[in-house]
Amino acid sequence: MTDRTILSVSGTDRRDFLQGLVSNDIARADDGIAYAAMLTPQGKLIADFFIVGRAEDYLIDVATPIAATLFQRLSMYKLRAEVAITEAPLAVFRGTGEPVPDGALTDPRHPAMGWRLYGEKPGDDGSDWDALRVAHIVPETGIELGPESYLLETGFERLKGVDFRKGCYVGQEVTARMKHKTELRKGLARVRVEGTADPDTPITAAGKTIGTLHTRAGDEAIAYLRFDRADGEMTAGEARVTLVEKAV
Repeated sequence: MTDRTILSVSGTDRRDFLQGLVSNDIARADDGIAYAAMLTPQGKLIADFFIVGRAEDYLIDVATPIAATLFQRLSMYKLRAEVAITEAPLAVFRGTGEPVPDGALTDPRHPAMGWRLYGEKPGDDGSDWDALRVAHIVPETGIELGPESYLLETGFERLKGVDFRKGCYVGQEVTARMKHKTELRKGLARVRVEGTADPDTPITAAGKTIGTLHTRAGDEAIAYLRFDRADGEMTAGEARVTLVEKAV
């Protein structure tokens, strides 16, 4: 993959430093790979990424368009911690096929998302990633995931990207409150689309906008919906939209 940047977080305080900032328990990355996010104090998404534990550092695999923002935010929290944050000269190769290359790590979000290999070669094995993401409601940075996203509305718990027992991290209070004290009324879902409708087309019901169509693969798509208004007839442009499965 050429659209990923790999950051290295090293230093004697690296584990505690990341544990206090990311949505997942860093222990899940100690012997492999974990999916996680960094949030604002208001619980909104700054960046989603993979964390890979190594003997000398943690690698952070993040989409290149938001890598500078993540680097800046990590640096802001560094203060006096014994931590160094640098860009690592590594690339990501991903795939779903067999045999799985030596050293590849299983994508922690869903088994269908295959494996990721960190080394010198960027790219992938040609799998239909949009179809896989739609089938399993796996959001993508810059498409379904943006700066207004809340973790639970985007299915992060189902994707094993958030831990509710690890203790405090930035944005944890809002995320925990959404988990335990409210019923989610909005979020990502898989929908069936009958007709022509491009990504970013508003979804309407009873003449009101109730969501947005995102990644489409064949006759299904990922959509962001108001669930309390999505149980009836919906349209996206001239296409008919039907709720299939919620991500939350």
